Amino acid sequence: MKVEMKSMMRLFGIGCLLMGFMAVAQAQDSSAQQPAPDNTKMNKGDSNLSQPTADQQKDNRSDRDITHQIRKSIMQDKSLSIYAHNVKVISQDGMVTLKGPVRSDEEKQTIEQKAVDIVGKDKVFSELAVKPKQ
Repeated sequence: MKVEMKSMMRLFGIGCLLMGFMAVAQAQDSSAQQPAPDNTKMNKGDSNLSQPTADQQKDNRSDRDITHQIRKSIMQDKSLSIYAHNVKVISQDGMVTLKGPVRSDEEKQTIEQKAVDIVGKDKVFSELAVKPKQ
């Protein structure tokens, strides 16, 4: 009788584990159905050869330092959204281009000001676009 009870308890435990695994798998399936973030439309502007792109970032120390300082300033500001943290900062011969979506006008102004504080107002060109959550 004890052997049967142990066997039944083991089967019950195995059944509970299997149901738990199935619940996790189903939760993963439902999250997989959500569309992935897509910036394809936003990045189409990068195909314009007259516009600076991240791969055109100069490799001289001065431009790398400018980009690093602006990027560091943006990343340290925890009030900014993930979108704002991911804007493109492109430095070419001391001139800075900012590109990408942000969530609000305030974020746009904050990022622009961070760049201005580092290189000066006349050296910052902003292509930041406000894209609020939908």
